[in-house]
Parts: sequence; structure tokens; C-alpha cells
Amino acid sequence: MRTYLKARITGLTLFIACISAFSQPALSGEEISPSPYFTYGSGLGMISPDSLFMLNIRFRMQNRAAFTTVSHNDLSIDQVEARVRRLRLRLDGFIYTPKLYYLIQLAFSRPDMDYDDTGFPNVIRDAMLIYRFNSNFAIGLGQTKLPGNRQRVNSSGDLQLPDRSIVNSTFNIDRDFGLQMYYNNNIHGFHYVLRGAISSGDGRNIASSDRGLAYTGRVELLPLGRFTNGGDYFEGDLAREEKPKISIGLTLSSNQNAIRTGGQLGTYLYESRDIHTQMLDMLYKHNGWALSSEFIRRTTVNPVTQNTDGDVRYVYAGHGENYQASYLFKNNYEITGRFSRVRPDEPIQLMEREIKQYTLGGTKYIRGHRLKLQADVTYEQNTWLQGAAADLNRWQLRLQIEAGI
Repeated sequence: MRTYLKARITGLTLFIACISAFSQPALSGEEISPSPYFTYGSGLGMISPDSLFMLNIRFRMQNRAAFTTVSHNDLSIDQVEARVRRLRLRLDGFIYTPKLYYLIQLAFSRPDMDYDDTGFPNVIRDAMLIYRFNSNFAIGLGQTKLPGNRQRVNSSGDLQLPDRSIVNSTFNIDRDFGLQMYYNNNIHGFHYVLRGAISSGDGRNIASSDRGLAYTGRVELLPLGRFTNGGDYFEGDLAREEKPKISIGLTLSSNQNAIRTGGQLGTYLYESRDIHTQMLDMLYKHNGWALSSEFIRRTTVNPVTQNTDGDVRYVYAGHGENYQASYLFKNNYEITGRFSRVRPDEPIQLMEREIKQYTLGGTKYIRGHRLKLQADVTYEQNTWLQGAAADLNRWQLRLQIEAGI
């Protein structure tokens, strides 16, 4: 009996000791941390108990079906596109202080990874650290979008048609690795934004760079004040601006000793070239109406390069223009019209055609840009400016669903 009581007392003593040990601070002085705080808004957020770290997780996908006819007369299907156009995972937040912000974005669909141009799955789209000195000025180092044309700076998830225009796909300066600076302020209600970048000039996730750098500068003028909820960085007037808002943007870019056909994009040239790009864009929104336009010009001396076997690769030198107008009804249906044109310069007119596109599209916003249904139909004209090759006109239909958090 005594042995039994002794065992029970010993067990009870050990149990109390364990509880006491877990309830006291550790020898190192650290307490057991409670669960992180969760937030639900733009994605899923987690904040550490000491508020020294925040992680926000977002994803989005674009599933698309598209059909292109043989010609404008022959409506039989020549090409079919059925694929996951984009699949992205985005992580952002701050480390140790809200002033030190990080951004990571990964891509998992083949069109998003530039596989055909780079020869490897280029998963990393953004990897950026930004230090915010104050609400007006910030500086960042890493890989992200350069301060280029407005439609490119807008997220592909914030477009009012299934994709950007042919002007953007032909002439944009895309992403690069380097140092970027951001400044915004106002003078008596006249807002302005200044952005600048010094980058490698060779595009995303390149193992080694050429001996040249790229220099990019952009200014945005907002004479009627800021847009509601950052509306100058998403398409369509989803905020239904109560007063007219305007933004005018100008970008100048010089890519020295570029080794790719599009500077930061495209296949590799046989010789390096200096590529200069000028971009001018305008945006207007008011009461459901949205009007935008872009003009982009790319120049270089002697755009054509050639190897010893006579193979040719060239910089697409030329210019493009894009005009877009839309109206958002109060039931969150939107109708959009777009005209786009790209025209090559004379040295490459035997290799590239002038392209014009006339597009009419519709969008149903279920939960803003995060969940929407999109469709558009395009009439495309392809015209040879030199040579005797036959011109080609055709139709294209695209259907797309976008979903994300």
C-alpha cells in the first residue's frame, strides 16, 4: 500500500512539475509564441506576434480559349489556343519594419516563363526589396517591372480585355534587374510621380549580363488629383470616379549594348545594339467611362544583325499606337473598344508586316478584377509594306475566366 501511495505521489509531483515548466519562460528568456495574426483582404495575410514580419499570399490564374480564322473570308478555324495563360503566386510584406518591403512573384505556366526565348523555365518574375524612407520616397533593388508604358505597368490581372495590346507585346520594356527609385508629391493639388531605374538591360533572371546597362525614367502628371483606390493602375473605371481624373505619362529608355531583339525580351542577337524607346500615354476616367491611349517608338542604328552563315536576327524598330475606350454599367457589365497598330521601320519591312487590330470586348466583373469573365472579338489586318507577299486579314475570338485572391 505504501509503495502504491508513493508511486501516486511521485507521479502527481512530476505532472505538476511539467505544468510549471511549460508555464514559465524558457531559460533563454524567450516565451512560447502564440499563433500569428491573420488578415483577410487582398489575399491571405499573416503577421508575427511581435509585428516584425508580415507575409501576404495571393494567387491568380487565367484560363483561356481562343480561335483564329484562316482569313476574313474563310471563317474555318486555323489556330486554337486552349491553355492556362497565366498562373501566378505572389508573396509580399515587410521584414523587421514596415519600411522594408519585399515582393516575390512566381509564374508556373509556359507562356509566363519565356521558355521559347530563354531555353529554361524562367519562374521568377519579381524578387524585389524596397525601402520606404517616407510616404513620398522609396528605393528598391532587385528584379521587377521597369517604369515603362502604363498598360505594361498595370498588372495583367487588372486588364479589361483578355490581354494587352499588340503595341505593348511588340515594344514594352518589361522586367529587369537593377536599382529603382520612386518619388511622388503634389503642388497645390497637382500630383506628380517620378520613377527611375538603372538596370542590367538583359531582362529576367539572366545568369550573366553584357557590358551595357539600361537607363529608364518616367514622369506621370495628375493635374486633377489622385485617382480613387489607385485607379490609374487598373483598367476600367471600377471606382466610378465622381470627378474627372487624368494622368499623362512619359517614359524614356536607353538600353546600351542590348543583346536581345527586344532589349529585355526576345531571342539573342548576333551583335549587340543600342536600343532607345520613347513612350507617351494618357488615361481619363469619370463616372464609369475610361479612355486611354499609348504611343511607343523604338529606334536603333542598323537593326539587322547577321552571323557567318547568313542567318538574320533583328531589333523590331518602329512605332505603335493604341486607343482604348470603355463604359462600366451599374450592373458591373463593361463594354470595351480598342484600336491598335504596329508599324515596322523601313530596314525590316521585308521581314515584318504592319498589323492593325480592331477589338470589341465585354467583361462581367463578379468581384472586381479578382473574379471576372471576359470575351472579345478582333479583326486583324496584316499588310506587307514592301515586297510581293500576300496580305492577310483574319478574325480572332477569345474567351477567358480570371480568378484569384
